[in-house]
Amino acid sequence: MRFQIRILGFALSAVAGCDGGDDNRAMSRNHVTVPTGAALRVKALEAILEEKGLIDPAALDPIVDMYENKVGPRNGARVVAKAWTDAAFRKRLFEDATAAVAELGYGGPEGGYLVAVENTAKVHNLVVCTLCSCYPWPVLGLPPVWYKSFAYRSRAVRDPRGVLKEFGVEIPESVEVRVWDSSAEQRYIVIPMRPKGTEQMSAAQLAELVTRDSMIGVGLVKAHA
Repeated sequence: MRFQIRILGFALSAVAGCDGGDDNRAMSRNHVTVPTGAALRVKALEAILEEKGLIDPAALDPIVDMYENKVGPRNGARVVAKAWTDAAFRKRLFEDATAAVAELGYGGPEGGYLVAVENTAKVHNLVVCTLCSCYPWPVLGLPPVWYKSFAYRSRAVRDPRGVLKEFGVEIPESVEVRVWDSSAEQRYIVIPMRPKGTEQMSAAQLAELVTRDSMIGVGLVKAHA
């Protein structure tokens, strides 16, 4: 119960835009109805439950910290940056992503059998789960609300270019768009193209450029101006 309550708070806070705004994109605006003050109501609920002795914040905080800081897009960004800077790791990643990310200490529940797919000048990859919301938690954290929406799950398959355009990503007709359907048995991480002008950057600096959206395929990695 504690886990469910706090994760509910985390999710609703993200929907309300408390995570920096990545979810405030077209897909979220067009297909997700956000109750006014959702984050505030969650905090009020948590306060009431704490007052009644039903939850212990001290016990919940480590769980929240795990999903915010240890299991999340930061992990995936490190995987991408290492793939960009370490040719041997890159090779292992595309041969067996599950084993490769385990080298960095990432894995466990919701990791499933992980497959890495590479964006190139000729191919752009997009990940969806058409049945529900299967998602590689160890490297990407909790799935965003729009990823779980029916609109994204259905349209990503039949109109991937249209969906990408709503996220601000226009793929030339000369580039093939491949859609990968995640499942409980197999999940995907997109390795985006390394932006030009980053040749002198360290792996740590490169990881700062990588976004969650780029590892799902609805975003591109850009060098900071």
